[in-house]
Amino acid sequence: MARGYHHRGMFKPPSLQTDSTVDGRRSRRWVLEARDCAELTVWRMARVGIDEARAPYRRVRLQPAGSFFLAVLSGKGRVLLEGRWQEVGPGMMCLAPPRALNALVASPGTPWVFAWVRYEEPSWVSPLVGATSPLRVGSGAGEFGAVLRGLRREWEGEADPAQMHHWVSLLHGLALRVARPWRGGTRIGQLWDVVANDLARNWKLGSLAARCNVSAEHLRRLCRREFGRTPMEHVTYMRVRRAQSLLETTEQKLDQIAVSVGYRSTDVFTRAFVRCVGLPPSRYRGRR
Repeated sequence: MARGYHHRGMFKPPSLQTDSTVDGRRSRRWVLEARDCAELTVWRMARVGIDEARAPYRRVRLQPAGSFFLAVLSGKGRVLLEGRWQEVGPGMMCLAPPRALNALVASPGTPWVFAWVRYEEPSWVSPLVGATSPLRVGSGAGEFGAVLRGLRREWEGEADPAQMHHWVSLLHGLALRVARPWRGGTRIGQLWDVVANDLARNWKLGSLAARCNVSAEHLRRLCRREFGRTPMEHVTYMRVRRAQSLLETTEQKLDQIAVSVGYRSTDVFTRAFVRCVGLPPSRYRGRR
């Protein structure tokens, strides 16, 4: 169960047991579906949109089929990612991987305006939001929103296929940029390459910091800025993403998978998996 985020008793998390969609009469949405716009399918985009969300707007997605990108243009709302409710405001971007629980809730008062893209990525496709992608970033939302607004103007105007292709390609390029792993060629980037290749190791904050010759506090600050996570939260995320892949592509037993990604206890592994993905690993495998 996700940890709730309460502010003066105002916020009550929605049920996370089933997919749910609530707009409310005052919310306004523009959505473009791949079935209507063939240019979206070139980059495996299922749909794109711009929402002006007002309470009681909410979305709960237990097993979304693809990566999700959300760019806040104005107002504030709450996003559930990796088991935690977080308030996000203007200029922020949030990312969510496929087949992992995520949810959105509009806050009362000022409308929450955000641009978004949902991809369609089968389990055999390498997703845009991967094991080394950030949880949220503090830049890029303006550009993301400007491109989606340009795409909307073209679609509602001439809808020229060549121009639509350019807008969609630009949008995909921005998604690639924000989802990319830590900048290559740096000590920090090399650290996460090492961790990815040795997830079974008993990583601690001190050993991570020592590996790239920085202090533990400096590494913590860097990771929060670049990923929206602490270093150890990022290790957990990488482990869970690897476990998802193994559950989807192999018949290994749960205890074998747990050990291979760094958990000596299946119970601890299961708790981490549920927190990040939204359901136990056994049920996750059963939905293949």
